[in-house]
Amino acid sequence: MVPITLKRDEIAADWGIRPAPLETLEGLKPVTEGGVVSYGSQTHPADGAAGLIVTSTPSEVRIVASGFARVARGEMPKAPVPAAAAALHDAGLTIADIDLIKTHNPFAVNDLWFARETGADADAMNPYGCSLIYGHPQGPTGARGLIELMWALHERGGGRGLFTGCAAGDTGAAVVIELA
Repeated sequence: MVPITLKRDEIAADWGIRPAPLETLEGLKPVTEGGVVSYGSQTHPADGAAGLIVTSTPSEVRIVASGFARVARGEMPKAPVPAAAAALHDAGLTIADIDLIKTHNPFAVNDLWFARETGADADAMNPYGCSLIYGHPQGPTGARGLIELMWALHERGGGRGLFTGCAAGDTGAAVVIELA
């Protein structure tokens, strides 16, 4: 985040980010009786804006495939799995062929479900963090996630990346990219 000035006020910090000691998170009650999601395992609402330019000229990043899926209403944490499977299928790849995974998921349970169902290493997902840390302004979070995935692939010298996430209570989307 960079400081900006609006008329006479300066915005220089993200107020949504704050310390969350494990002992504090452990003491939070689930949102619903018997549930696993607490206010400590979901994103905070955030403002944001982003823009991407897609060009037809050769560049380092190539969009290999995309996938979309819907699951039963209210089972949104499951939606990125079939979306990623569709994108990987269209790319002729498996999860083992992916070097880095970046997600846009508003709850920690989404990434845990994704890792369990796909065999991905949850500890290796989300270089630079995820929307659980920097908030959940929908479209901008997806753009930021894709850019961070590109940066991380660049830092490792290239490779394939998978970006996936969920929205609207039952929808998932995914894109496979390749950086030369």
